[in-house]
Amino acid sequence: MRSLIRRRKAADAPHDPAPSRLGYRYQRLLLTPGFRVFVRVGVPIILIAIIATSWFSHAENRAMLQARIDDARQSFQTRPQFMVKSMAITGADAALEAEVAAVLPMVFPVSSFDLDLEALRKQVEALQAVKSARVKVGEAGALQVAVSPRVPVALWRDGTTLRLIDAEGVQSGTVIARSDRLDLPLIAGDGAEQNIAEALALHAGAGPLRDRVRGLVRMGERRWDIVLDRDQRILLPGEDPVAAFDRIIALNEAQDMLERDVAVVDMRNANRPTLRMNEEASLALRRVNEIIPNNGANE
Repeated sequence: MRSLIRRRKAADAPHDPAPSRLGYRYQRLLLTPGFRVFVRVGVPIILIAIIATSWFSHAENRAMLQARIDDARQSFQTRPQFMVKSMAITGADAALEAEVAAVLPMVFPVSSFDLDLEALRKQVEALQAVKSARVKVGEAGALQVAVSPRVPVALWRDGTTLRLIDAEGVQSGTVIARSDRLDLPLIAGDGAEQNIAEALALHAGAGPLRDRVRGLVRMGERRWDIVLDRDQRILLPGEDPVAAFDRIIALNEAQDMLERDVAVVDMRNANRPTLRMNEEASLALRRVNEIIPNNGANE
């Protein structure tokens, strides 16, 4: 009976509105902006991280997720709008086009995501006959390869091989016989391909002698000899050979020097040009010199 009376007294007692000490501290923390952000954002993130870590800790779950990602990626990359169905090569002749196609062996159709365009470009530019190339996927689903071929400006006789070289001295192919490219000047000798600009300047300045020029020979990797028909040879100096050649052309136009029995014109010493007669003219001159003294002795 007494316990019941005590309970009634406790129930009838007025309620204390003040919060407990723990509740008071919690309410004070809620007034702190950083704590509110932690409760609203940090706690959910931590819970998600714990759940994700627990889920990824199982190998079968990771394998299943990876398989679904691969399937989704494959399904996206193999859509018709991303498929390359053919290859178009422009800017090359039939022979070079065949070389380009040979270094890009691909089975179509292929997804554009599986193509490394930069690597394909480098493969094409690795060909000797190609100066530069551009590779892109066109609008019609074709792999477009635009080739800029090297333009040969001379033939370089490298031993027994005739090589085509461009203005930069880079070889772009070979020919079997000189007659295959009579339109190009012929150069030979060690270091000839490294001085192609000077050789082209000499050939361009040949003027009236151009049809007689058979080739240019690099001598000792320091100077040029110009070989003409009739086994005539012009020896040019290492310094300013174009000016020396212009002087020879001027002398020939004034005196028909190269129309005579001259075998060699030596211009290595610009102050003292030297002429060397051919063998037949030398023998004839020797016979004349032998006859004249004998006649003088008889008189």
